[in-house]
Amino acid sequence: MGEVSQDTTTPRNIRRAAKYAADALNVSEHTIGVRASNAISILDEISQDPNMPPYTRVKIWNVVSLIEAIKD
Repeated sequence: MGEVSQDTTTPRNIRRAAKYAADALNVSEHTIGVRASNAISILDEISQDPNMPPYTRVKIWNVVSLIEAIKD
């Protein structure tokens, strides 16, 4: 996620959303399952963006598949 949020070839709104998703995983007030769900929601929303470069979309899908394995 850090790689996507720092990639200057990726549109700014996508980089910002990747940062928000990474931040959502670090919120200590929620259980790990809720944090994972919030991050997946953010990433799923931006993965539909038509302006996203294909290599960035693949990175996001890979991250989502890893996060989906997280359970409470």
